Amino acid sequence: MPAPMTETAKLSQQIVELYERLSSWEQDVVKSSGLSPAQMHTIEIVGHCGAALRMKELAKKMGVTTGTLTVMIDRLEQQELLRRSPHQTDRRSYLIALTEKGRELFAEHHQYHLRLTEEITATLSQEERAMFSAVLGKIIGQM
Repeated sequence: MPAPMTETAKLSQQIVELYERLSSWEQDVVKSSGLSPAQMHTIEIVGHCGAALRMKELAKKMGVTTGTLTVMIDRLEQQELLRRSPHQTDRRSYLIALTEKGRELFAEHHQYHLRLTEEITATLSQEERAMFSAVLGKIIGQM
């Protein structure tokens, strides 16, 4: 008879399963856009900020180097989803912003996320949703 699973092992298994389900869902949704999940994630981060971001800030939010990000921005610029412009006061820095086409794609993709969130939390009470949000915020804040 196998040893009982520890609470940490159970939680780990649940986190992995949730990640796999979310990743699979994201792959399916992004596939129709012709973008990679990383490219769509870039669009999402800039879209949620609502204003232009410095390359360095965007790279930090994505957990990538500015070199890696530069290649992605090049491709998204070619597709007219993002635009890169020199920072007005810092000659070494560039600002990244969504184009109109990028804003439309962000808005469409954001609606998918809102629907997914509704589905995921449909069986939770308002109190449980608030607790879930608080716990996720705490976890994200320490990462």
